[in-house]
Amino acid sequence: MCFPSSNPVMILLKIGKIGFLMIMRSSYSFVQDAGWDAELVNQSYPWIEERIVYWPNISPWQAALRNGLLEAGVSPYNGYTYDHIFGTKVGGTIFDETGYRHTAADLLAAGNHKNLRVLLHASVNRIIFNMEQGHRKPRAIGVEFKDENGGHQHAFLRQNRDSEIIISAGAIGSPQLLLLSGIGPRKELKRHNISIVLRNEHVGKGMSDNPLNSIFVPTKDAPKQSLIETVGITDGGVFIEASSGFSQSPDSIHCHHGIMSAEIGQLSTTPPKQRNLGAVQKYVHNKYSLPREVFNGGFILSKIDGPLSTGNLVLVNSDINSNPTVTFNYFQHPQDLSRCVYGIKTVDRILKTNHFSNFTLNGGGYPMEVLLNMSVTANINLIPKHTNDSTSLEQFCRDTVVTIWHYHGGCHVGKVVDQQYRVFGVSGLRVIDGSTFFRSPGTNPQATVLMMGRYMGVKILRGRLGQAAGV
Repeated sequence: MCFPSSNPVMILLKIGKIGFLMIMRSSYSFVQDAGWDAELVNQSYPWIEERIVYWPNISPWQAALRNGLLEAGVSPYNGYTYDHIFGTKVGGTIFDETGYRHTAADLLAAGNHKNLRVLLHASVNRIIFNMEQGHRKPRAIGVEFKDENGGHQHAFLRQNRDSEIIISAGAIGSPQLLLLSGIGPRKELKRHNISIVLRNEHVGKGMSDNPLNSIFVPTKDAPKQSLIETVGITDGGVFIEASSGFSQSPDSIHCHHGIMSAEIGQLSTTPPKQRNLGAVQKYVHNKYSLPREVFNGGFILSKIDGPLSTGNLVLVNSDINSNPTVTFNYFQHPQDLSRCVYGIKTVDRILKTNHFSNFTLNGGGYPMEVLLNMSVTANINLIPKHTNDSTSLEQFCRDTVVTIWHYHGGCHVGKVVDQQYRVFGVSGLRVIDGSTFFRSPGTNPQATVLMMGRYMGVKILRGRLGQAAGV
């Protein structure tokens, strides 16, 4: 949690997944659809990029993808750029030249430390509202939280009309916190005996995630480690990316697929009733019986842009430490499935260019059916497989889908918050994060989510200065 001491703002920031390498901006159409001030957006992106973003030294696996994309027709080549442009490009990275990973925490160095207090390991349980009859609507006045020692504490805003709480807990944490604080669907709140502050049937609704499928390419030697540096932005609604370097080598973990390993967060692709620790433990045990070659290679990734399938988030109980149940309904919409098939066919065209032949065992390509079988065998998620996975691309998509954690929705603009991200029906409360998005921005949302924080901070400050000046 952040408490600016001179300005009356309390920011509830949840530190969860730390983003991967890639830093890329959203498309211009995303900015337009969000109703953002384009000039301020173009000032806010560089403010982030100048502090934590670097250009990568492109690895051989990423160079092979770049060349394969171009030969397969995903053109033109746009070089090194943050911009979202159709074709093939290399994006920014949050790793500097020494290999140090920079994060949103580094941006705090740009603030005035005298005006900022940060509480680490503090977990907010709920927002506290003033429900007195004299107020036109409930007003957020503070939070109840647990400190690093497990003690229950309270923090309250100053009695000032500009005082407010900003929730930035992400697409999972923000709707969960609203629900636990009494804002949400009536039945959901009553089910968990949560006192109703405001009925809003849209909280936790419209949850979405960008489905990702991959083709595993076995190699003769362990390729150099790379996450995501090169991307192909196709006109078919999919992004093509790659990762490598997780295999059985002296300097990496045996029997592991890096970001593609099921035990690091792939439960969201399975039905809620099948999500349990036992399923993960079984996966970890069984993968040691897989053939060694499925851990020696790299992946080419196909990710859907703007999925039309949506789901919802509901509470398990009234404990903030209990993860809510989230369903994304991957490929429920037929257009999402057809785009996945398009993406896998695009990967096939890339592999037929033979730019990956320097990595393969025989110096040549593999039949696509062999690669599909190998990809299924790699078993990168916890979904049961089918015998026709290598002959039906639709079934392959369903059975090998994974998340890359680009969750969004649950607190949509126009449904839960207004255009200034103020929560409808209450005062003194905003939600500013990816939970307000109807679609994930760009090929990777990290840059836009960080930019959004800067953008809205400046907007709020300008609004207050304008009020003080009587404008």
